[in-house]
Amino acid sequence: MAGLDGTNQDAILRKLRSAVELLPYQAAVVASESRFTWNCWSRQTGKSFTFAMRRLLRGLSRRRNQIILSAGERQSREVMEKIRVHCFGMRIWCEFTGRFLTEDPRIRRLEARLPGNVRIIALPANPLTARGFTGDVFLDEFAMHRDDEAIWAALFPTLLRGEGELDVASTPRGRKNVFYRLKNNTRFFHNTVTLDDAVRQGLDVDAAAMRAGIGDERTWRQEFCCQFEDESTSFMTYDLIRRCQDERIATELDWDDLIRPNMDIYVGVDVGRKRDVTAIWLWNKQIGPAAQPNVKRTTLDATEDAELSTVGVLVLSDAPFAEQELQIGRILEHRSVRRCCIDSSGMGLHLAERLVERFGDHRVEPVVFTAGLKSQLAGGLRVMAERGRLRIPVDEAITNDWHSIERTVTTGGHLRFDADRSTGGHADRFWAAALGIHAAEAPATGVGFIPGGRLNFARSGLW
Repeated sequence: MAGLDGTNQDAILRKLRSAVELLPYQAAVVASESRFTWNCWSRQTGKSFTFAMRRLLRGLSRRRNQIILSAGERQSREVMEKIRVHCFGMRIWCEFTGRFLTEDPRIRRLEARLPGNVRIIALPANPLTARGFTGDVFLDEFAMHRDDEAIWAALFPTLLRGEGELDVASTPRGRKNVFYRLKNNTRFFHNTVTLDDAVRQGLDVDAAAMRAGIGDERTWRQEFCCQFEDESTSFMTYDLIRRCQDERIATELDWDDLIRPNMDIYVGVDVGRKRDVTAIWLWNKQIGPAAQPNVKRTTLDATEDAELSTVGVLVLSDAPFAEQELQIGRILEHRSVRRCCIDSSGMGLHLAERLVERFGDHRVEPVVFTAGLKSQLAGGLRVMAERGRLRIPVDEAITNDWHSIERTVTTGGHLRFDADRSTGGHADRFWAAALGIHAAEAPATGVGFIPGGRLNFARSGLW
């Protein structure tokens, strides 16, 4: 396989079909000799599977290193796992390693060594990693990349040496990004695969059931029909969300983080049961250099100099309230957790009362959603995002939740914040994050001393 002739497409396809069954639209991409390709594919059509195989075979046939830049570290691991599967299926010798970059020890680099001294390197995308390597490139889910402008400026010149190839693939994410602009770039071969296109070519999924289940027409058009949606009514644009994302942050909660020194954690909980999920968002609050010690601050400017970094996002789907109380209680048992704001509207009332009873109202604050409070919570999150004070994971569900919030004006002139309900919830992750930011705000008045009972003095001593 290391000696594949890159000009013989028929030979490549015969070798592929002997190892794995490809659908026509996948086989066409893998065998294509186009130098620059732009690929707008629906979700669940085998995008990562297909382009991992393409870059593997093109690297072997061209004897050239392959660089894969994904939106985050988790996505990098998933693409590299596809490489591993292809090597095993086609009986290609490979050796996999993982190490941290010396330039930034927080960024993990995954590498596969192949015959002919060819390497495949998978990295979470940022301008540093885009500039640091030379080879053919696959930009995985490019519309999701934070700092995509800087990545593009750093990356494209590296392709000039050795006739470098570039595959750009993604599902649409609005129109204010480089991926959308490349849609009309005549230097690229353009390829669009909707879910209906894939089903017609043999993909075994029930498209009608998926459309009925998602329950959100805008999400359906974007995720599965490859339409670039107008963001004029969205409260949180994709561009603003991307600016908050950090590829080094994971959604999974590392419980060891709760016992590390200097952790100052605030929690927001949006309660759900059957139709909606329960989302638990943990923020770590770090005061910036502009914050002045011993200066009394008001609620409005309490988080002005603070940066809130995501510690974890827990999602409980169809979980009994007893289990929800157990999970939230496990978090609140740690001293690093300063305060928790929990949705006590409707079904959340009993859960909030139980947690207040266990941990006290100085640590757990029940919050009843009203139109006015929703406006305050949503506005607080957006202001923090616009100031660059939020760091969140690169995660599809979080992005969709945050982007689903729409701000409308009622006939009475009041602002209303709402989101279409889907199988993934009802913007639950957005409201959990907003509640956590609310929990991190300083109280409007100073915290007073609250005695726990009658004071007792020693019988002897100076007194």
